[in-house]
Amino acid sequence: MKSESFDNHYLIIGAGPVGLAVAKAFKEARIPYQQVDADDDVGGNWYHGTYKSAHILSARRVMEYPDFKMPEDYPDFPSSGQMLAYYRSYAAHYDLTEAIQFNTKVIHVNPIEDNLWEVIFSDNTTKTFKGVIVCNGHHWSKNFPKYEGEFTGDSFHSKDYKSSDQLKDKRVLVIGAGNSAFDIASESARVSSKKFLSVRRGIWIFPKTFMGKPLASLTVPPIPDWVRERLIKVMLKLTIGSHKEYGLPKPESKVFDRHPTVNTETLMHVKHGRTIIKGAVKKFLGKQVEFQDGSIEDVDTIVYATGFKTDFPFLPKELCRVEKAHVKVYGFSMYDTYKGLYLVGWMQPRGGVGSLIAPYADLLTRFVKLQDKVECPVGLILKETGEPLPTSHLFGGAQVIKWIQKTEKRINKLEKKGLEIDKKLNGFKNKSLANSTKPLQEDMQVY
Repeated sequence: MKSESFDNHYLIIGAGPVGLAVAKAFKEARIPYQQVDADDDVGGNWYHGTYKSAHILSARRVMEYPDFKMPEDYPDFPSSGQMLAYYRSYAAHYDLTEAIQFNTKVIHVNPIEDNLWEVIFSDNTTKTFKGVIVCNGHHWSKNFPKYEGEFTGDSFHSKDYKSSDQLKDKRVLVIGAGNSAFDIASESARVSSKKFLSVRRGIWIFPKTFMGKPLASLTVPPIPDWVRERLIKVMLKLTIGSHKEYGLPKPESKVFDRHPTVNTETLMHVKHGRTIIKGAVKKFLGKQVEFQDGSIEDVDTIVYATGFKTDFPFLPKELCRVEKAHVKVYGFSMYDTYKGLYLVGWMQPRGGVGSLIAPYADLLTRFVKLQDKVECPVGLILKETGEPLPTSHLFGGAQVIKWIQKTEKRINKLEKKGLEIDKKLNGFKNKSLANSTKPLQEDMQVY
């Protein structure tokens, strides 16, 4: 096995929207790094995981990087093709592409002696790095619910949906109530012979626009969450109406406790009779599906729009501190017991990623430079100064920006606190871990 040492470099895993922003920030901060991606181009999910007809849900203004605006001729909701072109343009503009090693899959990441990190790649090479920045995304590890019985028709995950040709003239069941479920249900309603949508619990459904403007781009003054929620509910009552009008269950959660589904087209298809709302699936009966209400329908194709798992298959179990969909890290990326490992991009902000990841990537470079000045993990410093662990993977954009700005102002105080902790610890070393990584499937993409 070939082994190389890059003890003063960081490894950035992934070249999607998050990985590119981090690379740009590291380059400008003059922090040595290498970058790898399992695919053969930049863009992450926009390159390998979206269907042809997909458009962004958030507005262009919140999806673009603050320092690299989208072209003026882009619509409010750019297509997947336009988004991919934008990320390619971003990488080219900042000369990031040449530094990316494509078609390179990470198999294992492990802390070793001297606080270094050993990385094993799929070509059986091994490299050691000063640290690792994980930007492998959260739209690749498919979640499949388990049901009694066996379905003998065609089935696939929404990740593998590419065009309506897969649904044409078929009796289609889409399982799920998120954005992908509603998008695919809308396309299926136009081309399938019969269309069912299985919704097991109530979800909040938002329109893409309000008063002619993209909903995600509307500026709302700072107000308490309970006031914001009441205003949203009034808006939804006026634009969507009651869930029972569409045969949908009433939401039981608060508006911002779960990702809303931003799609009213499916509701139109329900009113047209092109989409039939069903409850939760009970069991499979060959090419029939029985639902919890006892009804049975003939189905040719099932689309599992059932979301994704937050997963880091190349990390030892000890470093996969995932609870539901959120990662138990401080400062959105760091553990308190290890230094040199940063898990970036797992959170799902309400709004767009570009407006948040660019300022966060800049802050991340300051965390990295702070780590050079102290022995203890920066995550431990944040913990000791009262930083709470996340309790959800959902965050408001304004909430994140406010935290970034506040943290930037106290970097010097964090350094001072870190030096105080160092005196108490009398040195710090990462604990080496046994190789307990789950074996990767050959066809699994890891970004």
